[in-house]
Amino acid sequence: MKKFTFAAIALIAALAASFSSCGNSPKANLKNDIDTVSYTIGMSQTRGLKEYLVNQLGVDTTYMDAFIKGLNEGAKAGDDKKTAAYYAGIQIGQQISNQMVKGLNHELFGEDSTKTISMKNFLAGFIAGTTGKNQLMTMGQADSIADAKVKAIKAREAEKQYGDNKAAGEKFLAENAKKEGVKVLPSGVQYKVIKEGSGEIPKDSSMVVVNYEGKTIDGTVFDSSYGKEPVTFPANRVIKGWTEALVHMPVGSIWEVYIPQELAYGERSTGQFKPFSALIFKIELLSIKK
Repeated sequence: MKKFTFAAIALIAALAASFSSCGNSPKANLKNDIDTVSYTIGMSQTRGLKEYLVNQLGVDTTYMDAFIKGLNEGAKAGDDKKTAAYYAGIQIGQQISNQMVKGLNHELFGEDSTKTISMKNFLAGFIAGTTGKNQLMTMGQADSIADAKVKAIKAREAEKQYGDNKAAGEKFLAENAKKEGVKVLPSGVQYKVIKEGSGEIPKDSSMVVVNYEGKTIDGTVFDSSYGKEPVTFPANRVIKGWTEALVHMPVGSIWEVYIPQELAYGERSTGQFKPFSALIFKIELLSIKK
């Protein structure tokens, strides 16, 4: 027997969105082979369907009678293109409400459930993009503006929550810059030479081989290559503070480097330290890979 893909069956199920009563469930009458094969194939193709409805579509199984009503209506619509378009709109509308908007809210506002994007304006943009009508900007402009605005909103929200951490880093760097042996590069990156090398100085495009140890300003080590293999990477494929240090370091040097948050990870959090963290790295430049 040919096995239909579950994706095809799930698509039929997904179109069933205007739910209401189990009274529309047809009763089986297996009077011949065609009846029997129809019933058995129909039954066999539901394997995993309930899990798909719950986990992917967010259907509450309390309302399975409503799902059955929608399923029947979707199946009876057949090739009716207007009905199919309507059900597709319901399906995507529910995905917007249950997945897209919730995901965007979490990305922008984190755990603050009191804030949300504007559903009205989201739908206005979504419909304009879908139909090509009444667009206030090009798709390319929408992409670049959205990217910039998302970054700005995330940074603003993060700063409200982690402003104290940012201030602590600024205070640390201001005091550290006055310490003996600490030098400050034009970018604001600070460093202290532990061992002065005499080798070649990398370009920003150079492939460098280093050992390192990373700490927060309270001295907590969050990452280290010591005890492992040295790491190799292009000098310009790391945080800006690292690149700034590397292009001033002769091979053979060991520096302790103090990086302002804006040249480290900024408002981003890696789970190892808070957003807006100034960071300290011991960097040992072993070689430049040719």
